[in-house]
Amino acid sequence: MPETPITVEKTVLRSWKAPIALGIFTVLYGLLMLLAPRSGTTTFRLSTQADLIQLPDLELPVGPTVWICFVLLALLAGASAYFVRAGGRSPLWVVIAYIVIFVVGFLTWAASGATIPVPGLLAGSLALAVPLIYGALGGVIGERAGVVNIAIEGQLLAGAFTAAVISSITKQPFLGLLAAMVAGVLVAAVLAAFAIKYLVDQVIVGVVLNVLVLGLTGFLFSQVLQPNAPLLNTPVRFDRIPIPLLSEIPVIGPLFFRQTIIVYIMYVAVAVVYIGMFHTRWGLRLRAVGEHPQAADTVGIKVNATRFWNVLLAGAIVGLGGTVFTIGNGIAFNKDMTAGAGFIALAAVIFGQWDPIKATLAALLFGFASNLQNTLSVIGSPVPSEFMLMLPYLVTIFVVAGVVGKSRAPAADGKPYIKG
Repeated sequence: MPETPITVEKTVLRSWKAPIALGIFTVLYGLLMLLAPRSGTTTFRLSTQADLIQLPDLELPVGPTVWICFVLLALLAGASAYFVRAGGRSPLWVVIAYIVIFVVGFLTWAASGATIPVPGLLAGSLALAVPLIYGALGGVIGERAGVVNIAIEGQLLAGAFTAAVISSITKQPFLGLLAAMVAGVLVAAVLAAFAIKYLVDQVIVGVVLNVLVLGLTGFLFSQVLQPNAPLLNTPVRFDRIPIPLLSEIPVIGPLFFRQTIIVYIMYVAVAVVYIGMFHTRWGLRLRAVGEHPQAADTVGIKVNATRFWNVLLAGAIVGLGGTVFTIGNGIAFNKDMTAGAGFIALAAVIFGQWDPIKATLAALLFGFASNLQNTLSVIGSPVPSEFMLMLPYLVTIFVVAGVVGKSRAPAADGKPYIKG
């Protein structure tokens, strides 16, 4: 008797959030260009005087450029819908290309008749993104291990405060950097103790820690730092270290290779975390306790110990990121100077799908959105400053809502493990 072939049908789960969102933004972009048309030419300056090779300025006519961008945006929105219909999801490259073209069109319209210094715009974006990248790396490590780190904001603030005080007293920024890492570890230790050992809800612990650090640093600032500012709140800034030849490359040089040691450490941290997470035994164990702690336990991995030490590691990385706010820029500590950066870093973790490289790219996007307001205000753009202040948070909501695609957190993320 002949065997009857068995046909297995694969169920495709389609998420139309991405094409719908891209379509809405395309319509809004088109309406903006129709209702507020602008003429003239926008100049994009691509080189600085220190560049070894001087690139000519790029001059774009406003009218044709914005409408060419509109057509490309419509095509990308249609491509997103096609990919969702065919395969169930929109590729990441479609979203990235959409963002780039949208930014080019919007800047061409907003800066009509003015000159945009591209190296300065990108360098400022990177500067604002650095603490977000450190925060996102800490968030990725913690959540890959199964612990939700809502306390990133508190760790950044503790790092900024400690770095300012220690570097002011010792006049050694490196000691301030080390002290900031210790401060981040201390905040993370409280989170780990309550979340892992005492099984307290991780989100609640994180929120409480944020409020605690905010209140504690605010109290110490007003009662101790302000009366003794010359001694305790005059942080020493890290000098910029230009890398020979590389720092003279147009656009890329000023952006990546004329930075402080904090930024260079960030480059190394992103690479090390990515390689370690996906290509080492440490990374395998880290992901195992975050995905299936029971299975990890059966092969001899100490689940709670692994989680505890990785949360401390994440705290050290985030605390280091807090130094950007003080010794990274030579700015005195002030109350709540992180201004919600930790929560934007959490959004970057979700946007980056719990991947170090993708989370870094997401943080760079948020940094760029934050820096746009500064650049457009300098060139006298008609875009209301209030809208530009909202832009980073609108991007955050856009991401967290899942319009960039479905993100799946580690299976055991936020779930305490009780050994049976």
